[in-house]
Amino acid sequence: MAGRRTLESDGAAPPLPDAESAWFLDIDGTLLEIAPTPSTVRVEDGLPELIRHLHQRCGGALALITGRPVSDVDRLFPGLLLPVAGQHGLERRDATGAVHRHPPEDADLPWLSALVKATVARLEGVWVEDKGLSIAVHYRANPAAQAAVDAALRGVLIDAGAALSLQPGKCVLEIKPAGRDKGSAIREFMAEQPFAGRRPIFVGDDVTDEFGFAVVNGLGGLAVKVGEGETAAPWRLRDVGEVHGWLAKTLADAPAGWLQEEH
Repeated sequence: MAGRRTLESDGAAPPLPDAESAWFLDIDGTLLEIAPTPSTVRVEDGLPELIRHLHQRCGGALALITGRPVSDVDRLFPGLLLPVAGQHGLERRDATGAVHRHPPEDADLPWLSALVKATVARLEGVWVEDKGLSIAVHYRANPAAQAAVDAALRGVLIDAGAALSLQPGKCVLEIKPAGRDKGSAIREFMAEQPFAGRRPIFVGDDVTDEFGFAVVNGLGGLAVKVGEGETAAPWRLRDVGEVHGWLAKTLADAPAGWLQEEH
């Protein structure tokens, strides 16, 4: 581990990682500012290049860990084709490009999606995103609808048994197969090359990222919370801008012997 160097911050900013790190980065609220809808986020100029350099220079041991579908990640970062865990680990593209999918057992998702849309149709400012393996109900346009959305979805899931679960996030509730989350996705990556044997780093901002923080903490890694709120992560960055600065500083101030220029 490199020396305990920190950025100037109002909290415990994380130290700069060393050469034996495996990077796991959330997207919305971490790499990108949260937008009213997932399709209206803005990718800042220079961010794809920053991620590309970090991915190349850590030997490919970098993956994006997100609630978005993998196809949506590729739309945001065209040409990168990074390892990705999408839909909270329900689909995962490994470092070789192979895609692993974990559809729910004994669940008719198209029927369930239609039922969810009909159930919340009366709620103003609420919309449904069918991701293929999970169903997200967004209420960012009407935060006061949280209790109604929660009650509606719990009613839908009464007969689902243990196959499906309800995952809360920032102004979103998501119906997804039980047993898969961002932590399980990180464990899968850490069992494969080029991640295996490295110290994991996970940076995220949402309650869904707490699963990843728990796994990374257990592996002796670096768990970094973005923004305010209670968390299991020992380290914190204030916002998306500070995340970008920390990643850029990692590249700029890399200790001798790692992050060598490509040949």
